[in-house]
Amino acid sequence: MADEKNTEKKDAEKKAPAKKPAAKKPAAKPKAAAKPKPAAKKPAAKPKADTKTKADAETKAPAKKPAAKKTETKAKAPAKKAATKKAPAKAKKEPAERPVVNARARFVRVAPRKARLVADQVRGLPLEDAIPLLRFSTRSAAQDIRKLLESAAANAETNHDLVADDLFIKDIHVDEGPTLRRYRPRALGRATRINKRTSHIAVALTPED
Repeated sequence: MADEKNTEKKDAEKKAPAKKPAAKKPAAKPKAAAKPKPAAKKPAAKPKADTKTKADAETKAPAKKPAAKKTETKAKAPAKKAATKKAPAKAKKEPAERPVVNARARFVRVAPRKARLVADQVRGLPLEDAIPLLRFSTRSAAQDIRKLLESAAANAETNHDLVADDLFIKDIHVDEGPTLRRYRPRALGRATRINKRTSHIAVALTPED
């Protein structure tokens, strides 16, 4: 019997130490739960790196903008200089152009169709050849056109300091003016209309080369 009791005590002693490690296991679990704390700190460190990069980007970005402005201003400066240099070139070409002297005669009591026949004869001729041709022409419109050419030559001499003998007729054209309506009595109490047409004549003279 004593042996059985001793064996039972030994068995009980063996069982008791076997339970102690089971009680220690739960205590180890909180340690494992405490480990994630450093993991929570790591994400907080990342935004710092982002803020630094953003701050660096903001500081670098304004530094580039002034450089772009300088290049634009430098590019614009030569363009303005070139524009100022080209302006005198245009001013030099203007005197090279031949002056044009104009003269107009309005409400001339000649039909436009009849006046155009004479104008086509003298268009492009030198003034010293056109005036004799018109002086000896048998058409009534020739005298009106001759007086207009003489007036244009006088304008060229007084206003532009040109010589009349060096001019030629650059352009001459005839436009239709208002028509005067008149009536003539006819047989059996009737009346027929008579159209008295008018013309506007324009002349342009320029010096020859």
